[in-house]
Amino acid sequence: MTIFDAILLGLLQALGEFLPISSSAHLVLLPYFRGMEYQGLAFDVMLHAATLLAVILYFAKDWFILIKDGLTRPTSAQGRQLWYLAAATVPAGLAGLFFKDWAEHVFRNPLMIALCLILFAGLLFWADRKGSKNENQEITFKTMMLIGCAQALAIMPGVSRSGITITAALLLGLSRSAGARISFLLSAPIIAGAAVLEIGHLTATDFNAPLLWGFISAFIGALAVIGWLMKYIKTHSFDIFVYYRWILGLIIIGFYFWK
Repeated sequence: MTIFDAILLGLLQALGEFLPISSSAHLVLLPYFRGMEYQGLAFDVMLHAATLLAVILYFAKDWFILIKDGLTRPTSAQGRQLWYLAAATVPAGLAGLFFKDWAEHVFRNPLMIALCLILFAGLLFWADRKGSKNENQEITFKTMMLIGCAQALAIMPGVSRSGITITAALLLGLSRSAGARISFLLSAPIIAGAAVLEIGHLTATDFNAPLLWGFISAFIGALAVIGWLMKYIKTHSFDIFVYYRWILGLIIIGFYFWK
């Protein structure tokens, strides 16, 4: 892998992790279209670690309040949210545990990725119009768990972790901003869990210049993307991402059968 490829993959990770376009799909598709070998799960994990660091830093104030209240005032609104987040992480964790081999092989079929991009984009399109978008909607344990269950579907490349969690949040009555915030906060424990499970498989040969540049580009890109998206959705719908996914899905299908 060249440094250019590593930087490009890092930027794709940053864009795909937080925009509802599926980071895993793009990390699979770039090598597919460029004729590269798959960069390996270790590289993917390091890119996810970079985006984890970005989401922790961007929401540092939120995390501080959640953790402080969760430990000292667990029955308060913020205190409950910490434990709700922890519980809502379980479905995705179980999906990763039981379907890891499928995620690495079966789910990486380009045609399946294309279908997931198209179908789940349609679901987001519908949810963005049908959801109540209540700015004051209470985030209950049931709401958080349903969003967490939706997150488990993101083990399939093309679904998009942020896309499916935001879709679920909209359908459950949350506003775009509230849905995106919950989506980003939910990403932290699941990304951290995946990194912890895979970090032991890294060897000295994995730590090279491309990995370092990939990490840096993913981290900087993620900070920029989170900030931009949180401002963008205050006045815009998710249509631009839906259209992008539909077009990309059709291109993949065309390329798959043409090749």
